[in-house]
Amino acid sequence: MTRLFGNRSMVRKENGTLAENGCGKMSFFDASILRRIRKLGVTHVWYTGIIRHANKTDYSAYGIPRQHPAVVKGNAGSPYAITDYYDIDPDLADDVNKRMAEFEALVGRTHKAGMKVIIDFVPNHVARQYKSVAKPEGVNDLGEADDKRMGFSTKNNFYYCVDLPFEPYFDLNDETGLPYSEFPAKATGNDHFDSHPGVNDWYETVKLNYGVDYCDAGGRSCHFTPRPDTWAKMVAILKFWAGKGIDGFRCDMAEMVPVEFWNWAIAEVKSCCPELLFIGEVYNPALYRSYVAAGFDYLYDKVGMYDCLCGVMRGTCAASAITWQWQAVDDIKDRMLYFLENHDEVRLASDFLAGDAKRGLPALAVSALMYKNPFMLYAGQEFGERGMDKEGFSGRDGRTTIFDYWTVNSLYSGYVDRKKLTPNEKALEKFYTKLLNVAVSEKAVSDGQFFDLMYANNGSYGFNPDRHYAFLRKYGDEVIFVVANFSDVDVECEVHIPAHAFDVLGLPETTVKAIDLLSTGHPESMELKTDGNVKVNVSANGCKVYKFII
Repeated sequence: MTRLFGNRSMVRKENGTLAENGCGKMSFFDASILRRIRKLGVTHVWYTGIIRHANKTDYSAYGIPRQHPAVVKGNAGSPYAITDYYDIDPDLADDVNKRMAEFEALVGRTHKAGMKVIIDFVPNHVARQYKSVAKPEGVNDLGEADDKRMGFSTKNNFYYCVDLPFEPYFDLNDETGLPYSEFPAKATGNDHFDSHPGVNDWYETVKLNYGVDYCDAGGRSCHFTPRPDTWAKMVAILKFWAGKGIDGFRCDMAEMVPVEFWNWAIAEVKSCCPELLFIGEVYNPALYRSYVAAGFDYLYDKVGMYDCLCGVMRGTCAASAITWQWQAVDDIKDRMLYFLENHDEVRLASDFLAGDAKRGLPALAVSALMYKNPFMLYAGQEFGERGMDKEGFSGRDGRTTIFDYWTVNSLYSGYVDRKKLTPNEKALEKFYTKLLNVAVSEKAVSDGQFFDLMYANNGSYGFNPDRHYAFLRKYGDEVIFVVANFSDVDVECEVHIPAHAFDVLGLPETTVKAIDLLSTGHPESMELKTDGNVKVNVSANGCKVYKFII
């Protein structure tokens, strides 16, 4: 989250303004900071909240329209309530008038540091008071030519509640008592198609119209021929940002936008930028394959692998269930994006999940080493950020705020004043650095075969399928053997390697010298024997990542 990363203020006033609490800037990501991020094993940086979105800070002196506070969540606002698709968020700039040039320089610095740049594309909804002041000459603004007498039209960019004012089920006055007025009311971003959204709806946003009539008398109906006006406008926005030299888009709530649009739009953009990545936030597993077929490079594996790993960490799910999760998407496994934290989810170390960052280490090993697909790391995770602050609009919920001006303790210590890092934070960062660099440097991980050992270890000595997970990776003559321990006690166990693993991976029966890539210990002698057992000692909430040559 760009506004949080690099904020040097430690005022941290609940519900504080920009002037009170400060804000991180794009310039904070200088060469030294980017080198430190790259050292972690990072290949891409997703700069969250780059595009201008609604907030309560007054930038009218710079020609930027003010937003009514009643339809802004928090003082800093949600980065997913976009107010201008062609503009940079002014909070992030040292010189507001040069904010786009500062972003272009950030892209250049990131590339020079050996990493690629991903930004958000928010296609489903915009802020209630969307108005572009930075759009290229000749471009019509969203909603500019809408016929507001029609609730639905493929020529309209928004949906309207005809002849009805916007009257949500909460007070629309701000602290000054000035009312917010919207007539006719627009449909709300979370598919709320009347004029009365509630406080738990995405009331600060309005839904974009891609040619789906959600209120048709006969039920939902699609109208994609002729091509809806919104399609062309959104592809133009994608091409605009692609022209800035970025390397990919993380597409917010992609499944709320029809797959037919993505099928056309991604092909259009990739025809001129074939290497551009599209990462989709899709939560419904039944839709995964249609969005992959539409051109997405990667999809969030939230409902499957993430939820499963959270259950394993909480002790409500067996580690053996991890096998079922990868099997459920085996045909598209390389397209699934794994993660243990992001801006929507609770922090690993929060009281709402594991309570201790160390309990997330076996899940990290599984997520980062199991397949060829990418792993996403949320800034501060590498220091065990707990997310237990009460920032303002975002209460003490185990999440790091996306709505408030704030400074995250772990990020301040890790990237502003490293003398403040505790021994535990330093140790955690060291572990993350080792493991993530194994993920990017070892060919057996990035390009190798995978063999799940769980089915063969239900009765192995000391091996508990509820709390332990084991697998093999192989590339050429290099093999990596991973055993993760999700329990709070050290374990001495045997892992059975079945004959089928020898057949599939082409393993010989031999004795090897195995090195644990996460430690500095001496090589261990390991006997590989068909249907034999390998003895392993794994510390509580730890993992062993052995490498050997055959």
